[in-house]
Amino acid sequence: MEFKSIDAQVIQKYQQDEQLMIRLFVQWCANNEVNPHDLYRRAYPEQQENETMKKIIEEAKYEEEIEIDNETMLDVLQLFGNDNLSFILTDEIERLSKNQK
Repeated sequence: MEFKSIDAQVIQKYQQDEQLMIRLFVQWCANNEVNPHDLYRRAYPEQQENETMKKIIEEAKYEEEIEIDNETMLDVLQLFGNDNLSFILTDEIERLSKNQK
């Protein structure tokens, strides 16, 4: 019985951390005026729309803006194994830096 409880706690913690990662991604996109759905689709074209991200985007409209630097965002994505998304984000960062010059 205890093992099931520990497993459930580990899963719940991972899901909470994953939601935090998505919140940071959505905030980074908002800060840089980039559509998070477009970036996600470019990274994972075979996947359906991410419902968690959709919900977080809706909630983010009412939250305070926080600044997230590019390196932190890339580190967070890689920490969760979102290599495809971090690759697409790297391309987007390069595009944004070229447009600022």
